[in-house]
Amino acid sequence: MNNIPNKKITIEQLDEMFNNITEHEQWDLSQPLLWGYYFTDGDPNKLELVIPKIQYMGYSIVNIFQAKKEDDNEADSFYLHVEKIEIHNSQSLNKTNDEFYILAHQNGLDSYDGMDVGPVVK
Repeated sequence: MNNIPNKKITIEQLDEMFNNITEHEQWDLSQPLLWGYYFTDGDPNKLELVIPKIQYMGYSIVNIFQAKKEDDNEADSFYLHVEKIEIHNSQSLNKTNDEFYILAHQNGLDSYDGMDVGPVVK
């Protein structure tokens, strides 16, 4: 984990997430699910610049949106939301997260902010 810049999500946290999905959710982890991933930056133009790289990696762009502020003095922050229908386990998701931490770092983004998951809506 030491060689991944700004890495915050550990394999142990991913193991716990997958165990929780198995125990509490109705999703079959052996089937494709809709995985969403989030990048942040104070400048939406910097997020725009990484879109072609992310699309090249096979991800769809959902949108760029402004984060809600806790108070008016906070600096603006924007999210880039991307997604892909895929099957993951904790190891494969850890590898994807590592790629996204590196991408965010190499492109000067504030952060790769993590992921969410849900069923594929048909």
